[in-house]
Amino acid sequence: MSAQPLAESLVQSVDWLAIAPPTLTAVVALVVLVADLFLPEPRKALLGWISVAGLAAATLLLLPLLDGDRSTFCLTGPARACSYTADHFTLVIQFLVLGGALLAALLSITHLDDERRRVPAGEFWFLLLSSAAGAALLPASRDLATLIVALEVASLPAFALVGIRHGDKRSSEAALKFFLSSVTATAVSLMGISFVYASTGTLYLTQVAQRLPHVDGQLHTLAQTGVVLTLVGFAFKTAAVPFHFWVPDTYVGAPLPVAAYLSVVGKAVGFSGLILVTVVAFPSYADVWGPALAALAALTMTVGNVAALRQQATRAYSAVRLLAWSSVGQAGYLLVPIAAAGYTKDAQKAIGSTVAYALMYAAVNLGAFAVAALVGRSRTLNRISDYRGLYATHPIGALLLAFFLLCLAGLPPGVIGLFAKVTVFSAAVDAGLGWLAVVMAVNVVIALFYYLQWTALLFRAPEGEPARHRVPAPVTATLALTGAVAVALSGAPQLVLRFAAGGLF
Repeated sequence: MSAQPLAESLVQSVDWLAIAPPTLTAVVALVVLVADLFLPEPRKALLGWISVAGLAAATLLLLPLLDGDRSTFCLTGPARACSYTADHFTLVIQFLVLGGALLAALLSITHLDDERRRVPAGEFWFLLLSSAAGAALLPASRDLATLIVALEVASLPAFALVGIRHGDKRSSEAALKFFLSSVTATAVSLMGISFVYASTGTLYLTQVAQRLPHVDGQLHTLAQTGVVLTLVGFAFKTAAVPFHFWVPDTYVGAPLPVAAYLSVVGKAVGFSGLILVTVVAFPSYADVWGPALAALAALTMTVGNVAALRQQATRAYSAVRLLAWSSVGQAGYLLVPIAAAGYTKDAQKAIGSTVAYALMYAAVNLGAFAVAALVGRSRTLNRISDYRGLYATHPIGALLLAFFLLCLAGLPPGVIGLFAKVTVFSAAVDAGLGWLAVVMAVNVVIALFYYLQWTALLFRAPEGEPARHRVPAPVTATLALTGAVAVALSGAPQLVLRFAAGGLF
């Protein structure tokens, strides 16, 4: 091969519009960091509104990309492959990530105003935007190197966000647990990716999928080990049992808006990465990752729901801890369609069920955290018992929380939650995983108990003098947005459920 064709094959094109959403988010992060050096302390609140505006603009930049798939950072020549692709799947996950980060940012404005002495504003907003930029990059990644870099850009700032409170030992302990578990996951993933590269000679997901079935016999064991280690690394990121131990303490120790961010955006990062490596890169190993993910799904939903049930048994426990265990149980439901994709030829439909469920979960879970932020303003411990009689002091907040909990439980009037669970259940049945569908049905019944018990508590007579809740404008905006989205989706569930009926790649 001559030098000229080789040079041409290494030239990569850049589509600036395709990469605009994560790029703008990263640029705004740098702007906030520099502005923090010059703004006087009384005007630090401006940084929050700049961040909110930047995330809103990045979300709006998804609209021009709806006209068709776009790819960039591509190798030219006969072996064309791209590192960044803005397709249907990418745009849906980026909308979830940037929208979730935007709502978490709205909650953070009030939180930083309350804790201005313990949480440095400039660093907080820089870290949040940096993490959001990495999270938005990940679903567009189409090679293993970009995938792991995006994963770390999303994760590294999150460690600091969890432990950003000055002088808070619980926050520092939570950050340390989160850091150690994530570093372990990254090390395992990197080793797995290196094995995959060694056996296939490429990092591009589509080329890996083409070459894995034809790996030389001497490298077959190396390839198998690489696939397994890569999956184990992403299982850490999704908080699948037994890799979930960091979740409860991290959520409780982190500032509440950060816990809300991790519960939605952090989960979206892990699951989108898991989808890319299984369905796009390793389809030939579906007989390995399909049963493994099915077992993880059953274990994750059972452990999460049983642990949440135990939290509800005594109302002295934190509401955030209950939401943390609930998120572990919900992760089990999200794993079901991905596992089903390993058993069916229509993998795209199965993945669509996961995306449909993730969109529902993101809206209602962020709404539940917004109500928790409201209650936490007057009850710093934020215990389950603090929600007794919430309807008497804040009827709108109580009604919204009840609606969000019913969506998570899958009961009317939370129609979107019911339909999303049905799509996940159908994915398991269609793939021939009847036993997993039964396990899911049992877990839905278990979850009903603690969701309904918390819901009933909201409307009981309050004990003692009811605490009055002043609702700041950013919290009101978050409640309004999440409530409007959840109600709209329950009234027109086809807006989300169409993802479960069609392909995403």
